[in-house]
Amino acid sequence: MSPKPLRQKAILEVLDEGPIANQDDLQRALKKRGFRVGQATLSRDIRELGLAKTGGGYELPSGDLQIDPALPPVSRLVREFVLDVRPAQNLLVIKTAVGSAQPVAAALDIEAWPEAVGSIAGDDTILIVCLENKAATKLAARIEEMTA
Repeated sequence: MSPKPLRQKAILEVLDEGPIANQDDLQRALKKRGFRVGQATLSRDIRELGLAKTGGGYELPSGDLQIDPALPPVSRLVREFVLDVRPAQNLLVIKTAVGSAQPVAAALDIEAWPEAVGSIAGDDTILIVCLENKAATKLAARIEEMTA
């Protein structure tokens, strides 16, 4: 079972791309992102996120309401999803489980470590740009400690 905050964040990302006709389509979209979820859990997530069911399908709530489930602690995300950490001069390449790079990168960004200038996340890879080679090595060691 996928951690709830990550799953709900993925639901919001899917819906941000446009309305989803029904729960089956949402289930398939989540599966493509690496989340296997049952109908009961999906219904609960839809209710908790306050999604609107319209003629065009499920949509994000309208208005100024911003729903962004809190991410788990960075140490937990790193421990559960990071597979490899490799410094490459002033860059840091982090491999994660499929579909996990973006939430892990978001949690790492929240830490605002002085060694990191910024990050880019794909589906299973994060690239962190550091100020210098030593900073990348130091940051790699800090992240690797969390994987233990």
